[in-house]
Parts: sequence; C-alpha cells; structure tokens
Amino acid sequence: MYKSFGLIEQHFHGAFGIDFMKCSVNDFIDVSVEILKYGVTRIYPTLMTDDLGVIKNQIDKIKKAAELQPQQSAKITGIHLEGPFINPEKSGIHDKKYILPPTVENYLKIDDDFIKIVTIAPELDKHLELQHYLCQKGVKVSAGHTIAFDLSNCHCATHLFNAMGGITHKSQNTVTSALTNDDLFVEVIADGNHIIPDVLKLIFKTKPLDKIILISDALPDTLSNKAESFFAGQKVFYKNGSFYNSEGTLGGSGMLTSQIIKKLLKSKIFDNSETLFKMASQNILNYLNIKNNGFTYFDEDFNVIKTEIINV
Repeated sequence: MYKSFGLIEQHFHGAFGIDFMKCSVNDFIDVSVEILKYGVTRIYPTLMTDDLGVIKNQIDKIKKAAELQPQQSAKITGIHLEGPFINPEKSGIHDKKYILPPTVENYLKIDDDFIKIVTIAPELDKHLELQHYLCQKGVKVSAGHTIAFDLSNCHCATHLFNAMGGITHKSQNTVTSALTNDDLFVEVIADGNHIIPDVLKLIFKTKPLDKIILISDALPDTLSNKAESFFAGQKVFYKNGSFYNSEGTLGGSGMLTSQIIKKLLKSKIFDNSETLFKMASQNILNYLNIKNNGFTYFDEDFNVIKTEIINV
C-alpha cells in the first residue's frame, strides 16, 4: 500500500456529468463528495471563458457550496479562473466571442476573494496592470492561452505546451521560458494525449520536480460514460481518454489526476510513485501556500483504496 498527502484538483471543469459553468450549488457539493473516491481532498472548480454574468453567477454558487459542503468531502478551497482574459490566437476550445482584454477594469466586474488562480495572456496585459493587481491580492497568476515569453510576473504556466507559444530555436517563446525558469511552477496534463510521452520525459528531465503540478483538466463528462456531449458552446467527443471538438481540437482530459498517475506509472514514463504523488499534492500545497487536509491511500496497482479527510 502507498500513502500520499491528499490529492488536489486545481484545474478541472467538472466530472460525473456535472458542468461547472452550468450547474447548481448542490451539483458542486455532489462533485466534492464523489471525487473523494478518486483520492482528492481539495478542489478548485475551474471556470472558463463565458459571459461575465454567467461567470459571476457560478462564482456565487461555488462560494455557497463551500459553505454547505459536508466534512466528508473534498474541500472547495477556491476558484481557478481560466479566461476570459486570454489570447484569441490560442483560444483552444474557448468561445472567442467572450474573450476580453486582461484589464483591471474588466476583472473588477467579476472580482471575488474566492478566486485563487487566474489564467491570463500576459502579453495582452498593458503595463502589467492586471498582474500587479492580482499579485497584490495574493492571487496566483498563471500564463495560459498565450504567446508570451516574458513570464517574470507569473507564478505558473497553465497546461504547459497546450494553447501556448511552442518551442522553436529561432525565437523566444512561452514553452522554453516556462521550462528554463526554475522558479516558475508548470501545470502538466499527463494523460498521454495532451503531451506525447517523449515530451513528458523532457519536462520531467528539465523542470525541478518540485515545480511540476499534475492536473487533469477534466471536462464535465469525465467518468460519465458519455461518448459525446456539449461543452463551451460546442459538441465534444470522447476518444482514448480525452475530449475533442468536431475540428479535432483537444478540449480537456477524460480522466482525474489519480487515474493519470496510475497511467504514468504503468507506462513507465515516470516510475517514481512518491514524486508523482507530490506533483498532485505537496507541490500544489507549496504553490498555493495552503496546508495538507488529508491522505490518499493506493493499493499495489495504484488504485485509490481510501481517502482520509483531516481537520487543519
């Protein structure tokens, strides 16, 4: 049996058929209870690009759910806001019509102390005004859906390699800036589809291991047994562990982080289980400056067999 600090889902859009952009207060609570089975003790529901009224409404629901959730559930600790302050050139599956410039004025329309992580395109933040504002509030700034190469005012890079300026030896780019900055955390979707195995190995060899954060970026129909569904204003299709839109653009994973850890270990892409557990727990605790609130137990085949919540 293996024991880890409780796993944390800091970047996911729902699960079990529940879409965080549309669901009710009780739905958020249901996810927090059900996800315990997958070793998760903290969650940061991730809201994506949409009408600001929709985003604000879901923020209020998440806060209410955090107040009402039972002790035996994954603690709803905050919100990850992924959009709408992103670069349209790297929008991915996000709906471009709702993308807004990353300004303090725009952010104040949805500002809330429960927002703990904000993904933005730094190159569009004139005079670094929004980054400075967020840092002053203690909010983590993550560079994502971006072509920026100056990440000096960021704390993290959102889903490294995906929806960002890619590696080239001819000019500066987002990926190389993220890989070579030892102070910067990086989110990694290691489901085998978002990043091919050889590039995953490159990340594990290049980045300090305590700066890598494993995320699922799970979409709402993860673990719902649906082959197709509707997300971000379009149809998405489940294939080989991930979701794609009709044009073949990756939308997100169809696995939770504990399942991704098992896949990594079984494939031998990275075979140090203790370090992988830390990438989904201790590293995130360090990144977000929070305390461990539970433990996850795995069997010899790396299946979650028990999740324990503790008071902190």
